[in-house]
Amino acid sequence: MTVAVIGASMTKFGERDAWIRELIAQAGEAALDDAGVEPADVDHLYVSNMASGEFEGQGGIMNALAHDLGLMPAYSERVDQTSSSGGAGIYEAWQSIASGASDMTLLVGGEKMTHRSTAESTDIIASITHPAEYKHGLTLPSFAGMTARHYLERFDAPRDSLAKVAVKNHKNGVDNPHAQFRKEIDEETALESPIVADPLRLYDFCPITDGSSGLVFTTEEKAKEITDDYAVVSGIAGATDTHVVHERDDPTVMGGVVDSSDMAYEMAGIGPDDIDVAELHDMFTILEFLQMEGCGFAEHGEAWKQVEQGRTEKDGELPINTSGGLKSKGHPLGASGVAQGYEIYKQLVGEAGPRQVEADTGLACNVGGFGNCVITTIMEAR
Repeated sequence: MTVAVIGASMTKFGERDAWIRELIAQAGEAALDDAGVEPADVDHLYVSNMASGEFEGQGGIMNALAHDLGLMPAYSERVDQTSSSGGAGIYEAWQSIASGASDMTLLVGGEKMTHRSTAESTDIIASITHPAEYKHGLTLPSFAGMTARHYLERFDAPRDSLAKVAVKNHKNGVDNPHAQFRKEIDEETALESPIVADPLRLYDFCPITDGSSGLVFTTEEKAKEITDDYAVVSGIAGATDTHVVHERDDPTVMGGVVDSSDMAYEMAGIGPDDIDVAELHDMFTILEFLQMEGCGFAEHGEAWKQVEQGRTEKDGELPINTSGGLKSKGHPLGASGVAQGYEIYKQLVGEAGPRQVEADTGLACNVGGFGNCVITTIMEAR
């Protein structure tokens, strides 16, 4: 059964006074309004969220949202797949429609993080690493720093190429009214910012963010009854890699990205050359290189050349992170993968405003941990 996306929403990302329950209610209500369906039409509700208990002591948010939006008696479920919870939520929502278990499914992703200190938030996020690595003080930023140094030296890539990723994504974020940072930066600013995990500096990292995003799924048959503007999920797959990052054969290859994108391409019956626009999980600038290569957009060790040549700019051959990416848009863990789906959907139905590009097919790659779990989603315009 072909699964369609008929509506999407996204709250303002950044530092918000609202708590998680209010954030997801805002996105859920707005997604239903965008789709033009009533709460009573919803059969299944999924809430992508990594750590509402750890961040604010709030559990059971899927049941709370069902109550707040008047969705009863819809089935509700919370989806936790670390920082790829949003992508996993898209997978769950797709399965609910494709299996025939639901005719109308609402997916909402959300996270409230900024009320905790940077150290507290970092420790909550670092808890997803393997205990042996966590015990020795290894965090996701330190993995990123070591991987970046290895990549730059092994493939003779200039340090400036990573700064160009940050500059590009900040430039794209200016046109996104929901982005946390709507301010351009230049390479000099990125290259002279404080060191966080050598050789990576402050502007190589995404921020800590509050926010929520929503998507509405149904069958293509029902979508045609509701609207002329919708997209279909033509390919979707998830894959895992080693939990212990240092056990991987090659630290510059994200096996979960390779496997999930290969399976998604096979399901959609297309290849990397058919993708018109992509949202990649640029939690760190180096991850944009690794995912470009894992998704087949560049040969191993050569993604930096495409960035240097401007191929991934908004007016380039393959625009990447037109939303501003996690780098500029922000990274509210459970919401990020859903927000990637929001951006691809809006691009495909021609509602992306000043950041609109020519696109019939889009890809979103949502990464959990340091590539421990990856969900790749391909959507096509109808």
